[in-house]
Amino acid sequence: MTIRFPLRCPGTLRAAFFAATVAAMTGMGLPAAAQDGAAAEQMGLEIALEAREKRLGFGNFTARQSMLLRNKRGQESQRELRVKVMEVDGDGDMSLFVFDEPRDVQGTAFLIHAHKDKGDDQWLYLPALKRVKRISSGNRSGSFMGSEFAYEDMSPPEVEKFSYRHLRDEPCGDLTCTVVERIPTDERSGYSRQNVWRDTEERRTWKVEYFDRKGAHLKTLTLDGYQRYLDRYWQAGEMTMVNHLTGKATTLTWTDYVFQTDLDANDFTQAGLRRVR
Repeated sequence: MTIRFPLRCPGTLRAAFFAATVAAMTGMGLPAAAQDGAAAEQMGLEIALEAREKRLGFGNFTARQSMLLRNKRGQESQRELRVKVMEVDGDGDMSLFVFDEPRDVQGTAFLIHAHKDKGDDQWLYLPALKRVKRISSGNRSGSFMGSEFAYEDMSPPEVEKFSYRHLRDEPCGDLTCTVVERIPTDERSGYSRQNVWRDTEERRTWKVEYFDRKGAHLKTLTLDGYQRYLDRYWQAGEMTMVNHLTGKATTLTWTDYVFQTDLDANDFTQAGLRRVR
């Protein structure tokens, strides 16, 4: 049984709606197993909402990113990027990735307008063709610039785009993590489900397992090197995606975070993609 909440409700209302629904079902004398399932779903949703609440209000930031591609034989290649991210009140974030090196991808730019209640908008600027290509919903399971990250993985995982179920708590290193299953509500997603490990204190994500549409364990993302900025916001320094089917891996190393810069919405437009340098 899956409980869903109204997509356009504010987060606090969604949580209240969820709790009221669970309480109503319990009062109707549902079997114990159904009650337990509803409680697991409620807990999973609350954990996701808490994790989002902890990152709200950052405004914007810029950063540098190194992308290390490794094939199953251990051969490596590296790319260097600039990243800009801007928070949008009441909606998903806007993100811009610009490739600086090597020369064959220099000037390539990727723009994301994430949304809470509809599919994300994604565009890729290819300087060799001098044109902006829109990434369709049906193509977002494809590889992002030859990496093990799909286009779908590059968008922030908005809470409203999944249903949830708390699976268990367990040790993760020196911490205790909750393990929550989240299921994409978009039938065009490349994944049937994802398992997410977050620590219980700060709700930082440490691992995500991705399962393909047939239910097979396709990829695993691990995060490390967290640092706190502005005395509040935790950002991972390293993210590694391993593809268990191909044996390939991609590591993203983040540096030079600068928060609350002079970015504005004009930095995140399709027209602006052509002017990126």
